Amino acid sequence: MYRVYSWLKKAPRVGAFFVLVAWLSPAWPDTCTAPQAGEPVQVRYVSDGDTLILTDNRKVRLIGINTPEVAHKDQPTQPLAIRARDRLRQLLFQHGNRARLLVGEQKTDRYRRKLAHLWLPDGKNLAAELLREGLGWTIAIPPNTRLLDCYREAEATARAAGRGVWNQPDYAARPSTELGLRDSGFQRVRGRVVRVNHGGGALWINLQGRFAIRIPDRDLREFPHPPDRSWVGRSVEARGWAFNTKGELRMTVHHPFMLQFLD
Repeated sequence: MYRVYSWLKKAPRVGAFFVLVAWLSPAWPDTCTAPQAGEPVQVRYVSDGDTLILTDNRKVRLIGINTPEVAHKDQPTQPLAIRARDRLRQLLFQHGNRARLLVGEQKTDRYRRKLAHLWLPDGKNLAAELLREGLGWTIAIPPNTRLLDCYREAEATARAAGRGVWNQPDYAARPSTELGLRDSGFQRVRGRVVRVNHGGGALWINLQGRFAIRIPDRDLREFPHPPDRSWVGRSVEARGWAFNTKGELRMTVHHPFMLQFLD
């Protein structure tokens, strides 16, 4: 028998992908418009589709997007990684490598990179441009979700048109039952929920196979209807970074956008 805390109320069944509509809080009125605030910067180098270095040597990680990885250590270059990197370089080069930077509410990540939104001088949001071309996936990690509507809409455009990653078999959502312990890294995973419980400062959603989704307690406030036992038997898709621990593959999800019903 598993415990579900009393504050975990039942989530209404309102159809596939309901989190894309019902759980997203409003962003700016014109979600992709460049703000008046922001710091003019010059870009020196683009290392991949979501990471760049400024002329003052600050390393910047774009908020709201994850692009395929270029070769790193013993990991080979992923499909479309070079295309995403080169497209970001091209967009910047067309504007003299100038941009306007707005640092997120969470200013740095664990690698000490600046977390920021970037706009070109013509007002185009760089992450949105890449997402619209299908060169990455939208990600939502609180508290840096201010432009989530912008990025979600850009991704939806690419997905509907079957562009980039949405037309790449290597990036199709993978069944949880087919994943092994070595399948770490960014994934889209789908599967049937077999258990929902709470423990260790997090809510846990176990899918068929050896795959568990973890939602830290501090992030449950982002979920108007936190997962509960009514989810058992339903099919979901999660996106995020999978990691191997304690004999199973796990994924930490911080925002409802990263977790969708499929049925």
